Amino acid sequence: MATRAVVQVGLEPTFFVDIRSPGVGAANPWDELTIPQGFAALASGTGNARMKGSDLIRIVDEMQHQKNIDREIIFSGIESALQLAAEKKFGEGCGVVVTIDRDRGDIVARRGEEALDPAEFGRIAAQSAKNVMIQKIREAECSSVFTEYAAMKGDLVHGAVTRNDGGACIVNLGKTEAILPRGEQIPGETHHMNERIKAVVLEVKKQGHRVKIVLSRTHPDFVRRLFEGEIPEIKERTIEIKAIAREAGYRAKIAVSSVDMKVDCVGACVGVRGSRIKNIVDELGGERIDIVRWNESLQVMIPNALQPAAIDDVFLYPRMGRAIVLVKEDQLSLAIGRRGQNVRLASKLVGWDIEIMTLDEMNESIERAVGWFQQIPHVSDDLVEIFITEGFMSYVDVTFIEPTDLAEFGSVTVEQAEEIIAYAEAAAERIENERPEDAVVDEEATAGRSVAGLLAEPEAVPADSAPAETTEPSADAPLASDETVVDEPAMEVATSTEPVSETSEPPPATTEEQPPPT
Repeated sequence: MATRAVVQVGLEPTFFVDIRSPGVGAANPWDELTIPQGFAALASGTGNARMKGSDLIRIVDEMQHQKNIDREIIFSGIESALQLAAEKKFGEGCGVVVTIDRDRGDIVARRGEEALDPAEFGRIAAQSAKNVMIQKIREAECSSVFTEYAAMKGDLVHGAVTRNDGGACIVNLGKTEAILPRGEQIPGETHHMNERIKAVVLEVKKQGHRVKIVLSRTHPDFVRRLFEGEIPEIKERTIEIKAIAREAGYRAKIAVSSVDMKVDCVGACVGVRGSRIKNIVDELGGERIDIVRWNESLQVMIPNALQPAAIDDVFLYPRMGRAIVLVKEDQLSLAIGRRGQNVRLASKLVGWDIEIMTLDEMNESIERAVGWFQQIPHVSDDLVEIFITEGFMSYVDVTFIEPTDLAEFGSVTVEQAEEIIAYAEAAAERIENERPEDAVVDEEATAGRSVAGLLAEPEAVPADSAPAETTEPSADAPLASDETVVDEPAMEVATSTEPVSETSEPPPATTEEQPPPT
């Protein structure tokens, strides 16, 4: 809806304001904000027709409401514009002062004790004043949009796709437009004109007098916001999402916990026959979601995160931020997952590097590491044993420790520790260079077995990632749910509604969840 004020002095329009919301798909919202010739009618002096102060107040209030710009900024912009028009007419330093009554809208222009009529400023001066006013209001609206959306980072927004630009989608959010880059779209999905989509605000930054808003559908926060919208217990803080690890378009793992012991956190997220999670999976284009129960003890949490694989034992090495997980041979591929996906997501979920091994492989790694460490100068058998106890399994691991920390292990000085680290760096480089290309094991068979040093900063780190003192994993007994869940396993989280074949991986959790073996 547009608000217009046209006042004529003689036969020429001297004041015109067109205030409206940007049209959908407008390339530049400011193409629709126009303030053409002159400001003579803003004054209440001579002339055939005058804009009343109440009309000016109404226009300012309308602009404040539609564009969320403070009234004082609009009044200041009008005053500055009229001030410039006066200087164009009478010259700089003319001593003209223009003020506007904020309550009544009356404009007063004075040069000393002399009252001036803005109608005398002329059309050229008025055109320059118009440009100043538009510029100031542009800056004010830019600042308003930036402040509003900067506070919405990570929040869910809705919008309509207005156009596609090189794979990126331009999304109309109402007050402004945002961009959904190709890299922030879920792999395999396509968006069409006028399609309503959901996304989270990823980044907000200023580019000149414009605000660039970047959206994302691949960020873990997108899954978090969808869960908050679909699961009332999460919105009410009865259930808390502790961590999320996600590979957009393929698979996601979510760790949840409940503050109410009567509420089954996993069952509540899935819903009866998967009714609650189905809407989320549909929004994500069929992405598989594993919901696991959060536990403060890594001895319990890591096996939960690696579901559906059965875990034999977990060894934690806090200094290295590493966990070695032992599994039986028949569980190895299941724990690793296709191309290492299961162990990679589990590692992101708990914030620790996870290595999957069988017992024989671990013994071989220890024997190989002992042989390497015994070749290092100044390293005694006691120091070798300390290395193994701390989780050092290669020369590369030794290079990550500081000389002062190494000296604290005992039996070596700081100078000797520096020599040990230098020797380890040279040995690691030599082994890497001597490694023949045909010795590289097929990636499909070994991917994900070790993720130490290969992961970027975890996308979601638990609140307390320190290892617990617990050495025996406790059973995660299913809790009673406050909703009726019958006929179907309450924790079945397969993203597909099709029957699961006998050769496919079992769901990550069931109502008859068994504790990880010790």
